[in-house]
Amino acid sequence: MDALTERYKQVCESVPASVILVAVSKFQPVEALQTIYNAGQRIFGENRVQEMVDKKPQLPDDIQWHCIGTLQTNKVKYIAPFVSLIHSVDSLKLLAEIDKQAKKNNRVIDCLLEIFIAQEETKHGLSFAEAEEILAQQAMLPNIRITGFMGMASNTDNKEQVRSEFKNLSQFYFRLYELYKLSTLSMGMSSDYKIAIEEGSTMVRVGSSIFAR
Repeated sequence: MDALTERYKQVCESVPASVILVAVSKFQPVEALQTIYNAGQRIFGENRVQEMVDKKPQLPDDIQWHCIGTLQTNKVKYIAPFVSLIHSVDSLKLLAEIDKQAKKNNRVIDCLLEIFIAQEETKHGLSFAEAEEILAQQAMLPNIRITGFMGMASNTDNKEQVRSEFKNLSQFYFRLYELYKLSTLSMGMSSDYKIAIEEGSTMVRVGSSIFAR
């Protein structure tokens, strides 16, 4: 077994069957994605629209592509025909554009609202109140489906702070998930996904632990 496949298998073993693993493949060559596809991975997360669009035709059709990076409204049209889930919706304006492009492609696109939970300015997203406002208005946009939330914890060695940030988002999610029929809480990356899972994450985004960047 090659080193990449071995790392991938180790990550898989550390993620419960009830939690979805998104392999964060930004900047990785198509060959690396194909290697872990061959080992069983079907969901890949890309930060950049152009990179996702370039990679898609070079890889098997049953891959689910997740957009996990900041998404500009003028780029939505390029991924609307095929994207499976957009993690990083941070405004009603962006959601409206996704709805518009989804309608053109005769699709309903699943989306997550990105929630700001970190104590650092480099992260961004919606407040809890802003997210609730958008959820209440989603019926106006029939070609999108908000399935849950995404959050990034502070980049810190303080594990209790990270845990607290994940816990806050998890409590918000579970308070609303029956009312809005939510199904996805995307929390946790290579450095903190085990804590995120303990705090209720249903989807983790793991890159460097697999690809050893």
